[in-house]
Amino acid sequence: MNHTILAISLSSIANSMHQSLQALLGDGFALTATEMLIQGLSLIVFLVILCFYLGWMERRVAAFMQIRLGPNRVGPQGTLQIIADTIKLLLKEGLTPNSSDKFLFNLAPMIMVITSFLVVAPLAFSKDFQLWDINIGILYVSAVSSISVIGILMAGWSSNNKYSLLGAMRSGAQLVSYELSIGLSLISIVILTGSLQMSDIINSQSNGWWLFKGHIPVIISFVIFIIASTAEINRAPFDLAEAEQELTAGFHTEYSGMKFAMFLLSEYINLFIASAIAATIFLGGWMPLHLGNFEAFNHVMDFIPGFVWFMGKTMFIIFIIMWFRWTFPRLRVDQLLNLEWKYLLPISMINTIFITIIAIYGWHF
Repeated sequence: MNHTILAISLSSIANSMHQSLQALLGDGFALTATEMLIQGLSLIVFLVILCFYLGWMERRVAAFMQIRLGPNRVGPQGTLQIIADTIKLLLKEGLTPNSSDKFLFNLAPMIMVITSFLVVAPLAFSKDFQLWDINIGILYVSAVSSISVIGILMAGWSSNNKYSLLGAMRSGAQLVSYELSIGLSLISIVILTGSLQMSDIINSQSNGWWLFKGHIPVIISFVIFIIASTAEINRAPFDLAEAEQELTAGFHTEYSGMKFAMFLLSEYINLFIASAIAATIFLGGWMPLHLGNFEAFNHVMDFIPGFVWFMGKTMFIIFIIMWFRWTFPRLRVDQLLNLEWKYLLPISMINTIFITIIAIYGWHF
């Protein structure tokens, strides 16, 4: 791929930092530990700032969908409203019920946030710029993201609250169910590329994104992935684990202050992760839009930095998921499970067979 001087080379910045630290600390444990610390802190800062933006974006999208103004008082266009909300949560007292299992009650929000941070590791933000290019990237994402259900179950059970327990049980059934459709949607692209590695999947889309190359079966996989991911991250209209009308606030009813904020933080991080995975698997990740052998068009697309492509695609999918939230009413729990077991899962299984046939005969573009 041709790159221009207009493109911001994140990998070159990382390499220069590595060389500087290597000259200062030498090769060894000190260098590795320092680099891991810098990467971890950078990731935390990036995700926290991103969650601030997503909190503001959520309100603006909601206002747009419902023909309202949205936040417009605190800061320009309400941009500082999320800062005010954060200060409010910091100042609120973090209560722990007397009859709760205090150790598990305090551990649950930490598990949720840590799990969300871990899933970010194999995501490629730009060319040669990712924390961990593991050869089983898709499998790693699927496995680690499943741990979040343990945090929800732990929060619900340890609260010693019937509403929290019901919400946690619902969430367990919901997440275990919808992970099947998510897994089959991801497997469809693994079948076409023959690799579980994120970088290999992105490179396979250098002449076109799989959403366009894979015909109708891949479009079906993409739609199912978006629907199932919305359920997986407990967002409306699938947020049965925290349905206010019958469960008060579900599994986090007893949480307040920063403990509640950690659940909120993990939800927005998971929203970003689900959208980033969809952008990577189906829309080429940081790869520019290339159309076959149209060299002039492809060359123009190469002027846009890879990081801009990645974040643009991810934000587009986040907007779609937010659009879902403010368009459809919340489902009942039986409707939620029927949608998965009677419709999405059978469609995914049949669709996977069609994609396998396409891959065997090479019918994709």
